[in-house]
Amino acid sequence: MNKKQKIIIISGAVIIIIAFIIWDLSGGEVFTKTQVLVEKKDELFGTTYKEWQNKFIWGLDLTGAVTAFVIIVCGILIYVFKSREKK
Repeated sequence: MNKKQKIIIISGAVIIIIAFIIWDLSGGEVFTKTQVLVEKKDELFGTTYKEWQNKFIWGLDLTGAVTAFVIIVCGILIYVFKSREKK
């Protein structure tokens, strides 16, 4: 394994680890969400109601897609940069 391949493997592993850290810090949701149901209180009447709020939450499905993409790209790059020794 040459130096370029080692750099590709290390950078791919770092990207995958960062994706899982982002997923964990976002709450560890299984599915990616773009809206969240929030309960609000009406100041005038004192009643509560529910409202959808636009908020992006990173999910495990998006983490899996990023991981699969990185593995495929790294695999292709490792194959492209393999050293071919002449006999």
